[in-house]
Amino acid sequence: RGLRLTALLGAGLNALGAWTKCASIAPGRYPLTLAAQAVCAVAQVFILGLPSRIASVWFGPTEVSTACAVAVLGNQLGTAIGFLLPPVLVPNTPNDINLMAHNISIMFYGTAMVSTLLFFLTGVVFEEKPKYPPSHSQAVLLAVPPEDYSYKKSIINLFKNIPFVLLLISYGIMTGAFYSVSTLLNQMIVTHYEGEEVNAGRIGLTLVVAGMVGSIICGLWLDYTKTYKQTTLIVYILSFIGLLVFTFTLDLGYLIIVFITGGVLGFFMTGYLPLGFEFAVEITYPESEGTSSGLLNASAQIFGIVFTLVQGKLTTDYSPRAGNLFLCAWIFVGIILTALIKSDLRRHNVNSGIMNLDVKAVPVDSPVEPENTTLKVQSAL
Repeated sequence: RGLRLTALLGAGLNALGAWTKCASIAPGRYPLTLAAQAVCAVAQVFILGLPSRIASVWFGPTEVSTACAVAVLGNQLGTAIGFLLPPVLVPNTPNDINLMAHNISIMFYGTAMVSTLLFFLTGVVFEEKPKYPPSHSQAVLLAVPPEDYSYKKSIINLFKNIPFVLLLISYGIMTGAFYSVSTLLNQMIVTHYEGEEVNAGRIGLTLVVAGMVGSIICGLWLDYTKTYKQTTLIVYILSFIGLLVFTFTLDLGYLIIVFITGGVLGFFMTGYLPLGFEFAVEITYPESEGTSSGLLNASAQIFGIVFTLVQGKLTTDYSPRAGNLFLCAWIFVGIILTALIKSDLRRHNVNSGIMNLDVKAVPVDSPVEPENTTLKVQSAL
């Protein structure tokens, strides 16, 4: 249905869920809080799939991966704020329920106002697409009549694409593991460092901020080298090593070590997110970026739910180390699957003119079309 409608739905539902939470601030209204959270979760469905699509539609081949990384960074910034602010705004006051309700209301109303502002900004500044396609690959896609597109056929084509299926599973494992670690980080920290809830939030912030840096660096590296599989595999292996180090240093009794290992872990695990999106777009072109990223996010949510439940159970019944080792085992499986992916960079090949797709481009300085400032495409697709 297009980028603009998707962005408006995501921002609008997020604002709606945030205001619904404001109406649920009472001990007897927990079901309303849960319903509001469900609305925000639906909003996330529209938001998470945007980065790779926006990058492809608006940015050229030398900047597309960086653009995707910056958009993913925006998602991670929200997660970082989520780690930092709630423990500060809503300190643990079990003996004063009224104070806790007041603090929660401040957090909820603040979130609602920010969400509403973002919704209006999206309506004012967000455009569907640029006047001219920014790349050869996008120009080719624009030559295909919209009525020829079939969502069902696109899904079937993606599941017939073995490299994408391998990436789908490996992406789900890595991102699901990150979701699980993020969700249970507070519990893991407090188990070994009693009364350190605020520092647990700061460690979570460190993990995500380091990941934001990792996302940008990985995006810049991809745009410079186009080594999608090699970079993805290396980051996967380093994430595995980072989680092992985090696991075996968590109980040493030094919070500073946890800050460092958490930062290293976040750098690689979050840095992987734009790699997965962009690698998927490359090996599935000309299928829609929204479809491939949607499936990747669905895989991540499924693995995230399962990993969080199992790791949470292992952490509660045994120790945080048992839960983290469970994730390490799965990430090792993800390394093997990533190594098996065949790197067929279809979008890059089209932009480079390597594939024989009967595409003819009129250059910017063409004497035939002096008024045209972009590519003019004739395609048999």
